[in-house]
Amino acid sequence: MENEKKDPLQKKIEVRNWLLLALFVSISFAFASLPVTLGIFFGGLVSIINFHWIYRDLRRAFQGPADRARQRVLMRYYLRLLVTAIILFLIIAKLKANVIGLTVGLSIVVINIVVTVVMDSLKKIPEGG
Repeated sequence: MENEKKDPLQKKIEVRNWLLLALFVSISFAFASLPVTLGIFFGGLVSIINFHWIYRDLRRAFQGPADRARQRVLMRYYLRLLVTAIILFLIIAKLKANVIGLTVGLSIVVINIVVTVVMDSLKKIPEGG
């Protein structure tokens, strides 16, 4: 499965996720407090890891028997939700990361997907159209 080629758009989103996280953390490090920067960093990390986890789970689900795909996807969804909730709890409770920063970090993948789709759509608009 690892040797399978990914869609170019998928690759672009994955690379930009990391670049966007680095940009947000750098800006936060320069202008915000450490708890805010930690929140952005850990939120972004959780978001990106979840994005990869979802991708892997969906690939596996659709490669197996179709009659059990829904069950596998739902089971993995609830497992991912539980693990994410535990990790977020630990980040807030133990690392004292700022909740606003954490929310910004958790939004990195969504921001990236929106920006990437808009940029790709604008490239497809014919000149003068």
